[in-house]
Amino acid sequence: MRVLYFHQHFSTPKGSTGLRSFEMAQNLLRRGHAVTMVCGSYGLGQTGLDGPFVKGRRRGTVSGIDVIEFDLAYTNADGFVKRAWTFVRFAMASIGIAFREDYSVLFATTTPLTAGIPGIFARWLRRKPFVFEVRDLWPELPKAMGVIRNPVVLGLMSMLEWLSYHSADRLIGLSPGIVEGIRKRGIAAERVTEISNGCDLALFGASAPPWRPDGVAESDLMAVFAGSHGIANGLDALLDAAAELQGRGRDDIKFVLIGDGKLKPALRQRADELGLRNVVFHDPVDKARLSGLMRATDIGLQILANVPAFYFGTSPNKFFDYVAAGRPVLINYPGWLAGFVTEQRCGFAVPPADPAAFADALEQAAADRAGLQAMGRRARELAEAQFDRRKLADRWVDWIEGSSNGREQHGRSGPHGRVDDERD
Repeated sequence: MRVLYFHQHFSTPKGSTGLRSFEMAQNLLRRGHAVTMVCGSYGLGQTGLDGPFVKGRRRGTVSGIDVIEFDLAYTNADGFVKRAWTFVRFAMASIGIAFREDYSVLFATTTPLTAGIPGIFARWLRRKPFVFEVRDLWPELPKAMGVIRNPVVLGLMSMLEWLSYHSADRLIGLSPGIVEGIRKRGIAAERVTEISNGCDLALFGASAPPWRPDGVAESDLMAVFAGSHGIANGLDALLDAAAELQGRGRDDIKFVLIGDGKLKPALRQRADELGLRNVVFHDPVDKARLSGLMRATDIGLQILANVPAFYFGTSPNKFFDYVAAGRPVLINYPGWLAGFVTEQRCGFAVPPADPAAFADALEQAAADRAGLQAMGRRARELAEAQFDRRKLADRWVDWIEGSSNGREQHGRSGPHGRVDDERD
């Protein structure tokens, strides 16, 4: 089977972003399939290609994956119009690939929602099986965040969402809320499965050299946020907690923010205005370097803006990196991940927009280092028991294979026929 795989923000481990698509592609190769990955140039990613672009694209083999990279640069710092235009250009270029390439199954993963456009064309004009993976519910999330308010834009996005879902032979949601959101759009339960982000147990279990950024002493409690600094991340909550702790005289509790994003300059400015001595901003690092940082970290921070749509509708990479590294997690919003933290006793779940509760949890962590280490061991046990990426990747490949097998076995020609339910 040859899978034509579309992910605009694809990266190899040399980048400093999520590796889900790289790992899933590797598992397809291990199972004897071929993969062509179609992507753009993501600011935090590294595709592994370094040759010149010819007529707007370059192509080569990276770790066994046939990679097609379009010369379409994208960063989280781009404005809305520029980002939207990049998404549209990538989708239009991808349609041409979907028509020209030889493949058995077309797979597309968000974000953005426009990633599904080549799948729609392949499904209806080439009669190819199409599997659509949904990482965020659009336009629900940007609408809830207030990022997009124009009713015409929201209406067009809603139409694209509906068409993408109903064109796909099978769908994958990365969280319970995403799966439920797909089903609410009229998709039969047997066509949707949940396969969350997973933990790279080997990478974060390796003995990478531990390190701490300048300004963080070995005796300090180091709380790390590793991820994008954007609107969705709600990192002002972290600065509020830092101000609360500094007011209590707890200079021995340090916050480290690893990453980049549109709001990073504003966050730096606010930290300076508040005179925060307990916050350290650091550039993005690749996964190997992050693994070393995690070995020195005391607690991982899973922070998001207080938007109810996030509670069950996201599957953030950073959470899975923290537990894979055996680090307790502090999460500042309710939902399915907070449920794991509470039930497995592997961290702290604090209310949204409550800097005092946030600060209290970190003071408790600093006061009981032995208890914190026990939380970390339970976090690693959670990672091994429920979020082992290799096991999840096997389920993912089974689901992709089933999209093709279902066509052959049932002779489906439309998107509403039955397929075998291969969920665990």
